[in-house]
Amino acid sequence: MILLAFCSVNAFATPVDINTADARTIADSLSGIGLKKAEAIVAYRSKNGAFKTIGDLTQVSGIGDKTVEKNKADILIIDSTVSDTTKIPSTPEPVAKK
Repeated sequence: MILLAFCSVNAFATPVDINTADARTIADSLSGIGLKKAEAIVAYRSKNGAFKTIGDLTQVSGIGDKTVEKNKADILIIDSTVSDTTKIPSTPEPVAKK
């Protein structure tokens, strides 16, 4: 039972936002991504900006389609351009009566 727990560490990992997570968090959360590849992800993100899609990870050296595919359920991409201060009217517009 304990052996099974060690073998499936990533099976119960919390999804990780690859646009904000540090290298250690990425390495701990994704299968087949060690610290070196995770550091490459962070370096790529720093140089080129946020990832727009999960598939963009294949632009990082050493990360291919298979790695992305097996991790896609554990990868988050949160759009940092969406602001929490989006203006929402505090009162609804009056509805014209017919």
